[in-house]
Amino acid sequence: MNSIVADSAFFGVLISLLAYFLGDRLRRRFRLALFNPLLIAIALTIAALRLLNVQYESYAAGAKYLSWLLTPATVCLAIPLYEQLTLLKSNWRAILTGILAGVLASLTCVLALSALFGLDHAQYVTLLPKSITTAIGMGVVEELGGYPSIAAAVIIVTGVLGNMFAEGFLKLLRIRESVARGVAIGTASHAIGTTRAMEMGDTEGAMSSLSIAVAGLITVAFVQVFAQFL
Repeated sequence: MNSIVADSAFFGVLISLLAYFLGDRLRRRFRLALFNPLLIAIALTIAALRLLNVQYESYAAGAKYLSWLLTPATVCLAIPLYEQLTLLKSNWRAILTGILAGVLASLTCVLALSALFGLDHAQYVTLLPKSITTAIGMGVVEELGGYPSIAAAVIIVTGVLGNMFAEGFLKLLRIRESVARGVAIGTASHAIGTTRAMEMGDTEGAMSSLSIAVAGLITVAFVQVFAQFL
């Protein structure tokens, strides 16, 4: 039975979609940040693979079909940005300044904590691109001599935490301006956080979508400098 499941071409897709569906149902039912659909989907998928004794390679062979949707999904993030183009033009200085500040704050925090906990160079550079998309971050880490697989996990965790707690944190700091909220979420927690920003409002979603791309470019530029500090 396990062999049949593992050899199924669509097992990875089925278990991933089912796990996310259950996570989404829990979020709608309890409306708590802890019940993040992506976080629950990850936990349920891992549990299912262990229970069925399915190797990751077998799971990935089917789940890869879902990865094909990442590119069109990312392109679709441009739609809310286009709809808020006038707002972007009137606030571009503040937006770029906010993204730059967010990137520098992220890199500086990683540097400070890495020095505090005595991480070596490879471990340090692995954490530097934690707030940009996985595709860019893994490439940067590999070039700097870090651990791409660990970087992918760190980036995903960063996004999930942003998705779960960003809105509450912004409320705690009394940040109510839609543009600022969107820039903060997109810069700190990339595409996963942006899905939450879109739920908060059209402006938040548009600014967060823009911040993903700009923050990625700025991070790639500055990470080369920060990599020399430790």
